[in-house]
Amino acid sequence: MLGPVDGHGFEGQYSDPALSIRLLSDLGKKRQNNEDSCLLYIPTDEALLDSRGILVAVADGMGGAQAGEYASHNALRCLFPVYYGHTPHALVPAALRQAIETANSFVFRESEQNSEYAGMGTTVSAVALLGNWAYIAHVGDSRVYLCRPGQPLKQLTPDHTLVAEQIKNGLINEEEARTHSLKNLITRAVGIRDTVDVDLFSLELQPEDTLILCSDGLTNMVSDETLEEEMLKEDFDALAPTLIDYALEAGGTDNITLVAVRVHEIVKESNYQQGAKLISFNKRGFFKSLFSIFSRQ
Repeated sequence: MLGPVDGHGFEGQYSDPALSIRLLSDLGKKRQNNEDSCLLYIPTDEALLDSRGILVAVADGMGGAQAGEYASHNALRCLFPVYYGHTPHALVPAALRQAIETANSFVFRESEQNSEYAGMGTTVSAVALLGNWAYIAHVGDSRVYLCRPGQPLKQLTPDHTLVAEQIKNGLINEEEARTHSLKNLITRAVGIRDTVDVDLFSLELQPEDTLILCSDGLTNMVSDETLEEEMLKEDFDALAPTLIDYALEAGGTDNITLVAVRVHEIVKESNYQQGAKLISFNKRGFFKSLFSIFSRQ
């Protein structure tokens, strides 16, 4: 399930006893073409489903005219055949990295060989859902959030932007960043160079967790406080449409795309796979955390 396919809107959904997933993409109020893309891939082969899980992703293209749409759509189109097919013996984080590197090579090659696509690129944020683990691969500023009851909303991915680097270096604060003239200038993207640096994270899931992958057309319009409030609500079916509506009411200055995931229960636990930075919410020591991971294997 990959869309939009018409440069405008897209909607998709999936549910089983463990997960509910909703995909939604909107053109917004100011743009003539939707340069965002979103993906849901569920392998029909049970062995692949057991070893690789379910893949979701969001991409936000750039390059003008049709180039941004082409970059985001084809970057995501490259992901699932590589992730599921070309790396059978690789651990999940390594397979995700290779999938995004393949997408980078495709987009970069197309931009070099076709003048109408020159300079195009795209963000990519992808999550593989495997048992009680989520593995995240990230390039750019399309964010992945986690809302867990009893914990504050957590942005799981860093923004690869000039403004984020300035915040990190103490040059500006978060309030100044919200209105900064260069807040959308990204420092890392898929397809703008012949190689790409991919951030990889792993998260142990719990029942009632809610994940959102989204383009900055949502996060520039909707506050973290509103995101958290909506993600905590029981009515999952209303989550994505409500957030899209909020973004449109705030101006809808960009394309708006999100993939929402709600964990209902952990039906089958899976072994932790190394190769990604472990995201933790507790204050246990390093060795206790290691013991907890390896005791499951």
